[in-house]
Amino acid sequence: MLLAFDTATPAVTVALLDGERVVASQTKVDARRHGELLAPGITAVLDEAWVPRQDVTAVAVGVGPGPFTGLRVGLVTARTLALTLQIPVYGVCTLDVLAAQAVDEGAVTTPFLVATDARRKEVYWAAYDEQGRRLDGPHVSRPADVATDGPVVGAGARLYPDAFPQAVGPEHPDARVLARVVTDERAELLDPEPLYLRRPDAAEPGARKPVS
Repeated sequence: MLLAFDTATPAVTVALLDGERVVASQTKVDARRHGELLAPGITAVLDEAWVPRQDVTAVAVGVGPGPFTGLRVGLVTARTLALTLQIPVYGVCTLDVLAAQAVDEGAVTTPFLVATDARRKEVYWAAYDEQGRRLDGPHVSRPADVATDGPVVGAGARLYPDAFPQAVGPEHPDARVLARVVTDERAELLDPEPLYLRRPDAAEPGARKPVS
């Protein structure tokens, strides 16, 4: 049983794959409640499938890029479950999952970008070929610096239509696709470490300067 979830975007998405098919899934979109939604979401998915937590044999988690707080919730949960249950955990770039979704849905037939909200009037983005293989990225940039008339998948296209007039495909990642990406090895499998791409907003204060 592969338990998959992603909290790198406003969506908190969870799915359970039994090796051949997704047996339960849940997605809720709330950019401010990742910590409140993930644990109940995991419980709900396991309960729906009548699967005890001890039967989970692996975890798949989106590693971003994404805002610090939401991304941390998913990764800490994944590492904790893996340690508690003594099972492997596989990380996947969240943009790769969105790319796979777009290809599977037939939303793209040419090379494209995936762009998600990085806040601060910036986007996280990566470039892909028509089969969803990553060619460049991930990066964080101002929309104007990566503007394109080509297809763009993800929330970034909808937030910045002047830079990305051709918004296509899914807005948020789906854990059902994340699970398939891992089992089918459709993207690079990563360690469960966060792709922040920039420093978090909150930082520890530096050392005090000596008084002269």
